[in-house]
This record gives sequence, structure tokens and C-alpha cells, in this order.
Amino acid sequence: MVSLDGSLSRVENRESTRSVVRYARVSAHKARPVLNQIRSKSVGRAEEILAFSERSVSEVISGCLNSAVANANNNNGIPQEELFVSECFADEGPTLKRFRPRARGRATSIFKRTCHLTVVVSRYSESELETFQTRAELKNANKNLETEAEFEEEPKSKKRKAASSKEESVEEDVIEEDSEVEESVEEDVIEEDSEVEESVEEDSEGEDSVEEDVIVEDSEGDSENDEQNEKEAN
Repeated sequence: MVSLDGSLSRVENRESTRSVVRYARVSAHKARPVLNQIRSKSVGRAEEILAFSERSVSEVISGCLNSAVANANNNNGIPQEELFVSECFADEGPTLKRFRPRARGRATSIFKRTCHLTVVVSRYSESELETFQTRAELKNANKNLETEAEFEEEPKSKKRKAASSKEESVEEDVIEEDSEVEESVEEDVIEEDSEVEESVEEDSEGEDSVEEDVIVEDSEGDSENDEQNEKEAN
């Protein structure tokens, strides 16, 4: 059961509006850690915390917070940007007692606890709103400076890219020249090797012809000796 209270109260001389969720089916022990996270936070920041919270009670607290903001906006004309969570707490509600049957005819008790959630939103003071505005202006100025610096760095980056491309082209030309020189050197070496091989082959052919002449002369001398021996025998 949810009951909303849009009455205007004073919290540290501030205009504040509250919202109450009664008989929430969650224990106060589980709700208090989430409430501690959004206390003294702006409404926008509190909504972000509740949206990304992993606890199931965060949905109930988010509904209570939205109700308080709607009360402040509709009843008092306070915009959401000027509100923050000034108070939030959880009071224990009635406990529902149930029983579960167990072995040997026994029964164990089950306690289903409830709580009452209260969220109070208040308006920032004029000085605090001025400080927030100055901070926002400084952030915007810093963003503008960053964008201008990025635009100034773009031509520098283009120049660097052009210089790097020139260096790469020069390196490619040098590599091509080196490869051409290496190819010419290899061709010269191959030609010299072929000439040496041809000269070696010619020398080997001359040696073979000399050996053949020597063999022919030896055979002729042997034949003459044989003829003389035959004549002497006759």
C-alpha cells in the first residue's frame, strides 16, 4: 500500500517535499544500504544510482523518489534540477508470521517483514545554485577549449602524415635502387662465373687432345717394335 504526502515542510530552512511508501514488502535492513547511497545526492544522480543498483528494493525507492519530485514540481513549482535528496530513511513495519511444516510433526516460523520508506527532497540554496552554474560554465568552457585544440591539431596531424608519406616514398626509392644495384652485381658475378667455366672447359679439352696424341704415338711405337721383332724371328 502506497500513500503519498505532498505537504511542504522545512528542513534546515529549506523548502522540502516528501513521499512515503507504507507496508513495502521488504525488510528495513535491506532497504537502508540503498538509501544511504542516495542520501545528500542530487535527484539526477540518485536516479542513476537506483537505475544501476542490483538490489530489488531500488525499484520501490525509485518510485518513492519520483513521487517526491512530482509533488515538489506540481505543488510547489520547484524544477527537478534544483532538488536533492535531503532525507531518506526506512522504518520497520508489521511482520507477517507464517509457518512451514518440517519433519516429525514440527513447524518452523517464517517472518515476512515490511517497512515504511520515506524520501524527502529539498531545494538547493541560491548560493549553491550559483556555484553549480559556474561549474557548468567552466565545464562548457573546457569542452570548447578541447574542441578548439583538436581543430588546431588536425592540420598538424595532416602535415605529419604528409611528411611521413614523403619519408616512406624516399625509403621505397632507396630500397628500389639498392635492389637494382644488387641485381646488376649478381648478373656481373654470374657472367664472370660463366666465363671462368668456359675457360676451364677449353683447358680440359686441350688436355684431352694432348692425351689422345700421346696414346696414338705410343700405339704406333708399339706396332713398329712388333714388326721388327717379327723380322728378326724370320
